[in-house]
Amino acid sequence: MLELVTLLLMAAVGTAVVWKGSSWLEDSANKLAIAYGLPAVVQGAVIAAVGSSTPELASVLLATLLHGEFELGVGSIVGSAVFNLLVIPGLAVLVGSGIDTTRELVYKESLFYMLAVASLLLTFSLAVIYNPTDVVGGRIGGTVSRPLALFPVALYGLYLFTQYLDAAESDQTGDASIALARTWFWFAVGLVLIVLGVEALVRAAIGLGDAFGTPSFLWGMTVVAAGSSLPDTFVSLTAARADRPTVTLANVLGSNTFDLLIAVPVGVLVAGSLPINFANIVPMMGFLVLATVAFFAISRTGMTLTRREGWLLLGLYGAFVCWLLVESLGVVSVL
Repeated sequence: MLELVTLLLMAAVGTAVVWKGSSWLEDSANKLAIAYGLPAVVQGAVIAAVGSSTPELASVLLATLLHGEFELGVGSIVGSAVFNLLVIPGLAVLVGSGIDTTRELVYKESLFYMLAVASLLLTFSLAVIYNPTDVVGGRIGGTVSRPLALFPVALYGLYLFTQYLDAAESDQTGDASIALARTWFWFAVGLVLIVLGVEALVRAAIGLGDAFGTPSFLWGMTVVAAGSSLPDTFVSLTAARADRPTVTLANVLGSNTFDLLIAVPVGVLVAGSLPINFANIVPMMGFLVLATVAFFAISRTGMTLTRREGWLLLGLYGAFVCWLLVESLGVVSVL
């Protein structure tokens, strides 16, 4: 019992550290975007998204390099992506009066994000086809190599190119009054705190997995994912209160795109090659596809997100958590 309390306390402290570091990092990122004169969509989809995705990137690197738990890192990415799609827009709608979407967000950001989901699943599938491995229980496994990991990274390069074209067409000018050296300093300080906080979350997830006799990636999909998604929540809710819905949704979609196309492959690129259990990956990615379809359909209807639709998104996330709970208790064994 004492060990369980210690692990939960570690997760809480890690979340608080991530929150503080992310607040500094996000504030610095927004100032840098203003200083360089970037348009709102690019600010949300690239600057704010990459900044707020730093915890997810750190979770993959730390879980893989320090603990040998690549699937925990993947689980935290998938769980974070589901959290971002369902919880953040749902809460943003509830704190405001509704969020109007735009065709640029729906037909550019959302569709590119869907392409990111498909490309990552394709990468894992190719690993099973061309680099098959045996896993415990006779399930299908494979090894993700560096050449395979470069495929989603190249796709993110295309995404950045489209954002560059948008920035080049913008007539916004930079703000010379912002002290760039000081801003970059606080950006770096926030980054260090995030790494420390995420390490605590990863250790807590591994400890909870051992304590309950369940795979650690199940806890990565909840404990690490929710803790690392707080920066995205903070950025999006702040933007929603300031009546900047474009930044809110662009940050959600841009953050998920970065997580899937960069954060997951980076672990492979650093380690050289990593094994995966395809039987665990498919159900996780399957629910992510379901959440993606739900988000796209809701954001497209009437080009707005209503309070009723916000509750629907939150309810779907509740179903996701319940599924992971019964998995942890051994009631079902899909994963």
